[in-house]
Amino acid sequence: MKRLLASVVFCAVATPVLAEQTPLATITSVTPNYTTQVIRNPYQKCNIVDVPVYGQISSGGGANAGDVLGGMIIGGILGKGVSGNDKGAAAGAVLGGMIAADNKNNSQQGIVGYRQEQRCETYYNEERVNTLKNYTIRYEWNGVEGRSFTYNQYNVGDRIPISVSINAK
Repeated sequence: MKRLLASVVFCAVATPVLAEQTPLATITSVTPNYTTQVIRNPYQKCNIVDVPVYGQISSGGGANAGDVLGGMIIGGILGKGVSGNDKGAAAGAVLGGMIAADNKNNSQQGIVGYRQEQRCETYYNEERVNTLKNYTIRYEWNGVEGRSFTYNQYNVGDRIPISVSINAK
């Protein structure tokens, strides 16, 4: 109780003095605080690749005589079998030869060659770097010790302005 009364008396007496003059505390220790940051550094890696070139591909350059003759024979046999007479056989032979020749002349989409092309991909190197975050300072004023965080770089023995308040519980 005497201590609380002494504090209240001190505040009542010191308040007019503090209003006129800012109290200065003496720094007793300075500790830098660090944080780890991850820095991503991009880089590219490039390669030469073969890329297919598409176009029309002919399937053999046309029918040969054997292909046409085979188509005519099969067409003639089928035409005679379906119609039962020689006119049907002749028509079947003509159609079979045309179909054989037409099938050999069909072209289709396919790979006609390759061209080289550069392809690049982006990768990242991660680097961990310790950077200064702030400082923890410890200071003393009239036998009272305090601690604060600051971005200012102080040295031990520096005097800094402080704010003093006393509260009852």
